[in-house]
Amino acid sequence: MKTVFFDVDTQLDFVFPAGSLCAPGAEEIIPLLAKLTQFAKANQIQILSTADAHSENDPEFESWPPHCVVGTEGQQKCSATLAVPQPAILSSLSRSTVQPSPQIIIEKQHTDCFTNPNLPPLLASLKADRYFVYGVVSEICVRHAALGLLKTGARVELVTDAIRHINLDAYAAMLTEFQAAGGLLTTTELITK
Repeated sequence: MKTVFFDVDTQLDFVFPAGSLCAPGAEEIIPLLAKLTQFAKANQIQILSTADAHSENDPEFESWPPHCVVGTEGQQKCSATLAVPQPAILSSLSRSTVQPSPQIIIEKQHTDCFTNPNLPPLLASLKADRYFVYGVVSEICVRHAALGLLKTGARVELVTDAIRHINLDAYAAMLTEFQAAGGLLTTTELITK
């Protein structure tokens, strides 16, 4: 069974308390994110990482505070989530070919990573049977990623101890929706043992 780890938006603005749009308690999952990254690296498991890549006047900032502006510190991924010093980057702004890499960063300008037109062909080329999904924010970007991955027909498991939410009710609704769509729940310990 071919497995891919799907790391959602583990960027400084979302994970660290000083970040402009930090999910409450997100810094507490950093050790788990590191454990997942190191496990994937040690076992040669492909990591796909989404990353917001906004312009300074991005339309999304009408709904959310400015965050993850390209070139700022807040846009950078947490070092604990980097499997290699220079991951390959798949931009949503142009069709691009990505060189094979243990980690590929999928840039996005919207909450749904599937708005990057390069993501579906990448997933098709990987032919994964199973995805483990983790990151932030559970009820928004993680939700889009997990439900979108379920549409590929692969087994999708949400790593519940390595995600964080903003709204508890929305998070609970997302878990119900995800499981009703065929998604499964797991933990970091179960994956890495």
